[in-house]
Amino acid sequence: MFVVTVLSVIVFVLMLTLWATKRQKKKSINPIPGPDPLPVIGSLHLLGEHETPFEAFTALSKIYGDIFSITMGSTPCVVVNNFDLIKEVLITKGGDFGGRPDFMRFHKLFGGNRNNSLALCDWSVLQKTRRSIARTYCSPRFTSLQYAAVNTVGSNELEAFMGELQKFPVNKPVDIKPVVLGACANMFMQYMCSTRFSYEDKDFKKLVRDFDEIFWEINQGYAVDFLPWLLPMYSKHMNKLSQWAADIREFILARIVQDHINTLDYHAPPRDFTDALLIHLQEDPNMEWQHIIFELEDFIGGHSAIGNLVMMILASVVKYPRVAKKIQEEVDNVTQGKRYVNMFDKAAMPYTEAVLWETLRKSSSPIVPHVATTDTEIQGSPIKRGTMVFLNNYDLNLSAQYWDEPEKFMPERFLSSTGNVVKPAHFIPFSTGKRTCIGQRLVQCFSFIIVSTLLQNYNLSAASEVKLKPGCVAVPPDCFKLILTPRHINPN
Repeated sequence: MFVVTVLSVIVFVLMLTLWATKRQKKKSINPIPGPDPLPVIGSLHLLGEHETPFEAFTALSKIYGDIFSITMGSTPCVVVNNFDLIKEVLITKGGDFGGRPDFMRFHKLFGGNRNNSLALCDWSVLQKTRRSIARTYCSPRFTSLQYAAVNTVGSNELEAFMGELQKFPVNKPVDIKPVVLGACANMFMQYMCSTRFSYEDKDFKKLVRDFDEIFWEINQGYAVDFLPWLLPMYSKHMNKLSQWAADIREFILARIVQDHINTLDYHAPPRDFTDALLIHLQEDPNMEWQHIIFELEDFIGGHSAIGNLVMMILASVVKYPRVAKKIQEEVDNVTQGKRYVNMFDKAAMPYTEAVLWETLRKSSSPIVPHVATTDTEIQGSPIKRGTMVFLNNYDLNLSAQYWDEPEKFMPERFLSSTGNVVKPAHFIPFSTGKRTCIGQRLVQCFSFIIVSTLLQNYNLSAASEVKLKPGCVAVPPDCFKLILTPRHINPN
């Protein structure tokens, strides 16, 4: 026992010595201020004092300024907290900060290599090529044939969606999220893969649930991300991630990709995004099978982001009845109760669109951290290669420096005096620069018609308290229930 105690003291002393040495070096070579890290855990304990890391970043910025250094485990990090600094990282020097965090969780979700993912990969020529293939389909222009196709797909699925809602009991708490996600998934499947699935299909329901679990997972943070030696304690969790991803891949290959391979005419124009990927695989020697499969999976999985955003908008609607009433006034005025909303109605429904933007502002959609791929600098401060950079979008969205009464839910802040939608330059819910969210237009379009159609046909109320996690755009897979009361408007 004595020997063990002596060894423990020696180890502790050595760790303190190492910490003191690193601290001294840090002070001498890094002019960026920040909290002194503890041995082993760095400054992770400071994040644990708040509900979300971004609240901690905001609190620390009051002490150390708009740019400060922080050590997470053994990972050197920098946090930037104002718009000018964020623009420098994302736009002016976007090429210097094209890397992504090397978290084990990300590898588990993408076949053992996070670079299979478009969102979580390091920037490369390959990723640029993959984004260019997707851009036509995922960023359709308002006047394009692709936008018309998106509108047709969305409008068609609304009929099935409303049919599912009518199966719910009236005026009783119901779990609406799986149906919302199913509608979003079918919109993506029809548009990108020319197919759809029954809401009762067990494999389809599992696919939607797995994607939702993964979306929630990606929006969480874990100690193991920065303390990889904890990995044995997370083995069951990591296996669960791998299994979700494997089951999704199996479904997509068996029930979508194989049919396209069997029917694809390589000499004809692509029928959809899936065809475009398969054709590019044949034409580009640098493109490999896993590149196109994971790209397709990435974009199909985008439906989870829409479904979760819809749930967050509905949370605001039930919390602020005045918001629901104004949306209903807009949709009734546009449709006259004779049809469902379509995507071309968005310009005539600015308040409804403003509700979407205000929901994103209040939720403060976090930007995925970037990693410096070369020695560089931010506003004259040196940044070493491998440094992780957190962009504090939370402060950008909720600070009185940028917004009047930021704590209030006020969609009107996104409307001009003439009633048009206006978004200030510092509002970047989908990030900005070359790694901006390529599917943001689909997010806006599909969420718009789902929310509008729901409120066109139902008054919504909460079955219990609705609480959302700050600084997070994901809602737990098993979340709040809603009460649907028909408005007796039948737009046929």
